[in-house]
Amino acid sequence: MSLADSDTGVEQPARGRPRSEAVERAIIEGTMRLLEEGVPLGEVSIERIARTAGVGKATIYRRWSGKAELFIDVLRAVEPEDLALPGTSLRDDLVVLLESMRRRGLANRSSALLHNVLAQMKTSPSLWAEYHNTVVAPRRRLGLEVLRRGRDNGDLRADLDLELMYDIVIGPMLVRTVLHPDADLADGLAERMVDAVLAGLRDVSSVQAAP
Repeated sequence: MSLADSDTGVEQPARGRPRSEAVERAIIEGTMRLLEEGVPLGEVSIERIARTAGVGKATIYRRWSGKAELFIDVLRAVEPEDLALPGTSLRDDLVVLLESMRRRGLANRSSALLHNVLAQMKTSPSLWAEYHNTVVAPRRRLGLEVLRRGRDNGDLRADLDLELMYDIVIGPMLVRTVLHPDADLADGLAERMVDAVLAGLRDVSSVQAAP
């Protein structure tokens, strides 16, 4: 039996899990199924998702305003989860941020679904903007907050441009995960990158402080 009555669209209780969780999971998995079968994003309609998931269209619209929001949640379900910042030091937090990027790079290579959906999203400005605003931008704000705390704690120079500093920190990992998809993403890469950047900053600071 489907999760919704085909005639009335009334949801039926799912055994073993709360109804809302089971329904949302069915919708996300139904969307994944269509994408894994090679259906282009532009052809994945709410009606088609509802039919695949065994729910009514109204059930989907009660949870998502449209396809863009649903696709973002589908991507989140496939991507590795964000790692919790330890908060023990600037270095430790930066390592966690870069390690999260490294893992996403590995996931992009291993998941055909994730790779294909991200590639298709870039052809849809509105969908890509939604992904950027709800996924990319919050991660950038988190990184800037880490750098801001490092500056306030005296670990970084007070005159540093934090926006530029953030780009310098994540740039090498972006190059390896996005621009060079065959580049090495070995364990320990995040640590090596962070140490190289922080060592360079210390060198610059000591040079400027010299008489």
